Amino acid sequence: AFFWLVSLLLSSLIWFIAVKASDPQDEPLQKGLLIFGVMFSVLLQETFRFLYYKLLRKAIEGLVALSEDGCSPISIQQMAYVAGLGFGLMSGAFSMINLLADALGPGTVGIHGDSQLYFLTSAFMTMVLIFLHTFWGILFFHGCEHRRWWEITAVVAMHLAVSGSTFCNPLYVGSLVPSYLLMAAAAAWAYLLSGGSAQNLHRFLLCK
Repeated sequence: AFFWLVSLLLSSLIWFIAVKASDPQDEPLQKGLLIFGVMFSVLLQETFRFLYYKLLRKAIEGLVALSEDGCSPISIQQMAYVAGLGFGLMSGAFSMINLLADALGPGTVGIHGDSQLYFLTSAFMTMVLIFLHTFWGILFFHGCEHRRWWEITAVVAMHLAVSGSTFCNPLYVGSLVPSYLLMAAAAAWAYLLSGGSAQNLHRFLLCK
């Protein structure tokens, strides 16, 4: 969560400087800066995810050196899950804070004929991002651990795609449907990389 906060702080600083240095009346420029800010924030988050992985690897090496049996008490898969969940929960917390701030007013959602589902769809988008960050953490760490750079590239591409899909709003179907499809794909992929199988899933569903 701390690493995600640092990435947010740096991206916010870049965004603040870019907005102050530009003409606020130039709408095409402001839209371009918004797109740049979102893409830059995504890349910065993934950079800090990689830095966190490197830090955890150093920590595991230290734990192995201090342990009596030469084994780490925590696996890299467990750390990947916790790291992804931390990124997701902090991202969701900030999203909900922004929504609650907007809900204080002034104004009424949908009063000028726009969609009245803003808060509901935003809640669903926040939920999918929490899950996606958890799955991305597992995929990203697995790619780093096994030097599979295409897995890391896939995580970054999915993150960019989900963030970019929000520019389709207020056409919420254009952002929610692709995001949930990517979440399902990322969930299945992370499940398989974590050692899951169709047989295990079947036994779990049957409570065996």
